[in-house]
Amino acid sequence: MPKRVLVVDDEKAIVKGVKFSLEQEGYEVECAYDGEQALSMIKEGHFDIILLDVMLPKMDGFEVCQMVREFSMVPIIMLTAKSDDMDKILGLDNGADDYITKPFNILEVKARVKAILRRIYPVRDEPSEPPRESVIKNGEMKVDCDSRRVFLGDREIRLTSKEFDLLALMITNPNRVYSREKLMDSVWGEGYPGDVRTVDVHVRRLREKIEENPSEPRYVHTKWGEGYFFQR
Repeated sequence: MPKRVLVVDDEKAIVKGVKFSLEQEGYEVECAYDGEQALSMIKEGHFDIILLDVMLPKMDGFEVCQMVREFSMVPIIMLTAKSDDMDKILGLDNGADDYITKPFNILEVKARVKAILRRIYPVRDEPSEPPRESVIKNGEMKVDCDSRRVFLGDREIRLTSKEFDLLALMITNPNRVYSREKLMDSVWGEGYPGDVRTVDVHVRRLREKIEENPSEPRYVHTKWGEGYFFQR
């Protein structure tokens, strides 16, 4: 079954071009042209990934992303015409998984979409990673790698796809210190053009969700000057 993509942008020429290119790759693509329409479509239908512009009529992309995160962990890639780092950080803080700055190359868009979907829905005929435990427990934490769900005691913790990938990587390799560059390569893919501060934002958001006191973490620790690690 083809993966379903929602493209949200008020510039119809951009939507038309992205839709055409993604359909050539075999995706099923639907479109929305303002924030309210996008939110309504996301609530009513199932999408595997969303390309969401920041500057939208009626409701901006940050608001849409924040509201979607109240009921869904669908991967979201923010599209922004601004190169301001604060816009990128705001998008990540509101729950986005990735961002692309306009003007963009459609090949980059397709590569980012494919990378995120491949990580969430591995292709069966691709070489598999070494086998690992499907359910990993550490204290009150339980990480189910097959269903991509995380629990603290009886409470499920809702993580975005990138937050889950970071946690899964570190918890399966406890006490191993990962530099920000290594985490970027492992989770976002080698050659990802983003800033390594993206990793810091995601780690901070992850801590806010899984740690009782994020400033004194129990699980995800910082080794100053070197990187992050999950403490067994």
